[in-house]
Amino acid sequence: MPTIDRLQSDHYRIPLDPPVEDSMHGSMTHFEIVTATVTDSDGATGTGYTFTCGTNGGAIHDILGREMPPRVTGRDPDLIEALWHDLWWQFHYGGRGGPTVLALSAFDMALWDLKARRAGLPLYRLLGGHDPKVPVYAGGIDLHLSPSELVDQTHANFAKGHRHIKMKVGRDRLSEDVARMATLRETFGADMPLMADANMKYTVDGAIRAARAFAEHDLVWFEEPIPPEIPDGHARIGTEGGIPIASGENLRSLWEFRTAIQGGVTFPEPDVTNCGGITPFLKIAHLAEAFALPLTSHGAHDVTVHLMAAIPNRTYMEAHGFGLDRYIETPMTIAEGYVTAPDRPGHGITFDRDRLEEVRQ
Repeated sequence: MPTIDRLQSDHYRIPLDPPVEDSMHGSMTHFEIVTATVTDSDGATGTGYTFTCGTNGGAIHDILGREMPPRVTGRDPDLIEALWHDLWWQFHYGGRGGPTVLALSAFDMALWDLKARRAGLPLYRLLGGHDPKVPVYAGGIDLHLSPSELVDQTHANFAKGHRHIKMKVGRDRLSEDVARMATLRETFGADMPLMADANMKYTVDGAIRAARAFAEHDLVWFEEPIPPEIPDGHARIGTEGGIPIASGENLRSLWEFRTAIQGGVTFPEPDVTNCGGITPFLKIAHLAEAFALPLTSHGAHDVTVHLMAAIPNRTYMEAHGFGLDRYIETPMTIAEGYVTAPDRPGHGITFDRDRLEEVRQ
């Protein structure tokens, strides 16, 4: 039985050209990728990764490269639940959430990639499989765009194969958000699935006011209207604002998702790179299923397509603005608003390490 021989971490800072903007993170000129590579005693490898909005990647890199290796070397890589559980509790006191969980997410992803590669199976089949064809939406980071620029971006996304669109909201003047949304509806019609993402901009009352202003434009969901630390506010926003609520990209555990669902989130939205990895992502999906809720996703679409292909209650998957197309061998292909999980063993991502070397930290 092979054991874990090495865990290697690498840290990269990737430029965003042009810079992008949302309501709370401001203008972003770079994002960071921290990779985890697990090599077993037979020489087989698995790779995982996590990302940041441009800061704190060094802490994640340090946890993966210095803190985790002595705790996992020599252990059975197939015992993913045991490894996850032990690391969660070993790091719990000094790191419940934050960089620690992002590091754990990358390591857990690498273990699942290794297991699927050794089995010769695409990840979604190893995870049980449901439907490899997954609906996908374009997750624009576009708060800074004017109505005409937003239309141009959407035309460009349609040319890439998208048919479902998310826009950012949260300008200081609500009327500007409404005007931008109205322009999209006038240009692309009432039947185009449209979502809006506020990135935690509002108070509860402010979110209710915004939701009422957006209601005539028939949104699929209103995403992150408030910070996740106010879970009971989502129920008021959904009820009084009249739009379903999506949230979860800033939640860091299965237990936080339980609280969010009980607080009124109707589209749970885990991110496999920061919720603890594939192991808890699947548990969050099944938790949502137990509440008869549809699951959406955040970020890391090249891996997440396998997870969404493995669960029955999935809905739209996000194609995130922090894309890795220039740094991987086979980017995701979108056609008529859908993407198909690849049949390559593992998650199927092969990083272009030579190109990444140019942005190494």
